[in-house]
Parts: sequence; structure tokens; C-alpha cells
Amino acid sequence: MPTYFDPHIHMVSRTTDDYQNMAAAGITGVIEPAFWQGQARTSLGSFVDYFDTLVGWERFRASMFGIHHFCTIGLNPKEANNYGLANEVLDILPRYLVKDGVVGVGEIGYDDITPEEDRFLALQLELARQFDLPVLVHTPHRDKIGGTKRTLAVIREVGIAEDRVLIDHLNELTLPLVLDSGCWRGHSIYPNTKMSEQRMVALLQQYGTERMVVNSAADWGVSDPLKVPKTADAMRQAGFSEAQVEQVLFHNPVDFFAQSGQLDKAAVATLLPIDQRRKWQDNSALRGQEPVVR
Repeated sequence: MPTYFDPHIHMVSRTTDDYQNMAAAGITGVIEPAFWQGQARTSLGSFVDYFDTLVGWERFRASMFGIHHFCTIGLNPKEANNYGLANEVLDILPRYLVKDGVVGVGEIGYDDITPEEDRFLALQLELARQFDLPVLVHTPHRDKIGGTKRTLAVIREVGIAEDRVLIDHLNELTLPLVLDSGCWRGHSIYPNTKMSEQRMVALLQQYGTERMVVNSAADWGVSDPLKVPKTADAMRQAGFSEAQVEQVLFHNPVDFFAQSGQLDKAAVATLLPIDQRRKWQDNSALRGQEPVVR
């Protein structure tokens, strides 16, 4: 079976069925970026609990279905505009950036392209440089061209190495801007919006596979956690070789985040052994069902 890696998916929003279906489709590993949860957090404690979930329970829950789970930790741009709370969050980020399974800073970037977002993007890029971690950058849904240009400008102002930065949610208008940089190029494949599998294939045909990364960005909204293997099917139908499919949908994302030193490429090439008898803080996702061991 082909092997895939989804480098941007919000599994706290998904069900155990999604993990099972992803593993069956060939997805052996995921990266879960910290992000906005649909409504604003109102206290530092809510961030602490959320970050703890990403490095703890959710990593355990993925392992129950054989999937390697990693995360990136950061202050989402939408929440950077609560200036006081954002400063508190920034103070606790260093304690999480050194934890097992944390492979980058993210997702950070722009939402409304405000001065506050400017400030916290630059500060978190500097944190990534200090902790020698890759960075996952979110480009805005509105004024995508302006936001992408400003993102590249701040990256250069901070001076972080561009090959340590993955700029995500690109499309036909913003990808050419990133191609002129040393940054990696991320694309989120979504039902009806963002990028479709067919549009992604057209970009790969035009620009090639180097540093091109594909993800599902599946979350609590209308999204699909199987968009990475579905993109693989579209690539094959368009005449891409198995080696090219594997390059884009496994090697590229793994090579980028392996720069963290927290991700072993050989290990994530296969599913984890499953032992559902294990528990996390005396809890299990099985809810009394017969545990699988294999």
C-alpha cells in the first residue's frame, strides 16, 4: 500500500472513525498545528489545556489506531489581536517547544493583517530561530496576496532561514510569490473551497514537485481527512509516477518537519504497533469495547 503523511490536520476536531479510515487509506502520520477553535479563548488556562491535549491525549489517541502524531505549537493569528492574552501565551510557548513530538512553531501568520498580527508573527519567528524549529505559516483567507507578500517580508526582516519555513494555504495567485523565495510551499485540499485535487494537480504539472506540500487541513468545519490520498489518486490519473506521488505526499512533508530533530523518517514510513489495552491517565477511547492488539 502507498504511504502518505498529512502535515496539517486538526485531529482534536475529528472522530476515531477518521483515524481508522486514514490508516486504512495509507496515512501513517500526521502533524496537528495549534489553531483557533471556532470561538475565542478567554484565558491563559484554556491555551495551556489545549496545548497539553496536543502533546498528550491526542498523541495517545492517534497511537491507538497506529498513526504517528506530531504537533506544532503557536499562537494562531486570529487570536494575536487580543494583545494582553497573546503576550501571556507567548510567555508559555518555550515550555512547549521543547516537548516530545513538537516539530515546529505554528500555525502562525495573518488573519486580518493587523499591527498586532505583525508583532506576534515576528516574535514567533524569532522563537523558532532560537529553538531551531521549522515554522508553519497560515496565509489569510482575505487579501491573500497582500498577506503572503507581508509574510515573506517579515520572514526576511526577522532573518530566519527560508528553508525552515512552510507557507501554507497557497493557491494559483500566491504560489508564484513563494516560488521566488526559499520557503516550502503548502496547499490545503478542501471540499468546494481553497484547493481541489484537480487544481493541485495542475499546479504540480506547471511548477513541479520540489518543496511542494499537500495537506487536508481538516478541522471542525466542512472538510475531509482523506484529501491527501485523494490527491494521490488525482495525480496518478494525470500521469504522475508513483515516485512523484510519494515525493509530494510523503517525502516532502516529512523531510521538512524532520528538520526539528523530532521526526524519524524511517519510523513514520509504517504504522505504529497497536495495543489498545494501554490507557492515558486511566482513560481510553474504546469506551468499553474489546481492545485491538497487533
